[in-house]
Amino acid sequence: MIIKTAEFVCSSPDYRDCPESMLKEFAFIGRSNVGKSSLINMLVNNRKLAKTSSSPGKTQLINHFLINNSWYIVDLPGFGYARVSKTTRYKWGKMLSIYLTKRETLACIFVLIDSRHKPQRIDLEFMSWLAEKNVPFCMVFTKTDKLSKAELIKNLSVYKTTMLETWDELPLAFASSAISGAGRDDILSFIDGINEE
Repeated sequence: MIIKTAEFVCSSPDYRDCPESMLKEFAFIGRSNVGKSSLINMLVNNRKLAKTSSSPGKTQLINHFLINNSWYIVDLPGFGYARVSKTTRYKWGKMLSIYLTKRETLACIFVLIDSRHKPQRIDLEFMSWLAEKNVPFCMVFTKTDKLSKAELIKNLSVYKTTMLETWDELPLAFASSAISGAGRDDILSFIDGINEE
């Protein structure tokens, strides 16, 4: 897939404020500071499209970006640690759960996971919740450039083994790097396949 155009459309505090469109949406979500905005910018080859920050909790709304005038990338608030109040975190959680389960044009969610760390309970619980709600998703392991090939293989194997303790079948997974561009073609090809269905 060739990305010809990528433009910011709107930021919404509620799924009911999202664009009224039948175009498919591909949402990106993960723990705070997992590299979500950087990955989105890498996919569309525009470093300034999604706002990045070294401090967690930068993304606070549902952000829609129109790609090639034919589908949306949706940048969602991170979950887990962020320097915000419990009230704000609760509000984000409620907003996300409603969007993820009610948005009819949502085609797939990419759950971003930092490849450097061992399986985190919050990630595993979130993916289990998605499965229980029958929400389609994939895993994207980020920041793979910060590991050697052997370390990456080891970490992904540990993740797979951990998940197979409770999962009968593992979700599709991609290994990516916003720095090297790894995973870009695979993720875009996957999106292209869904759009052509």
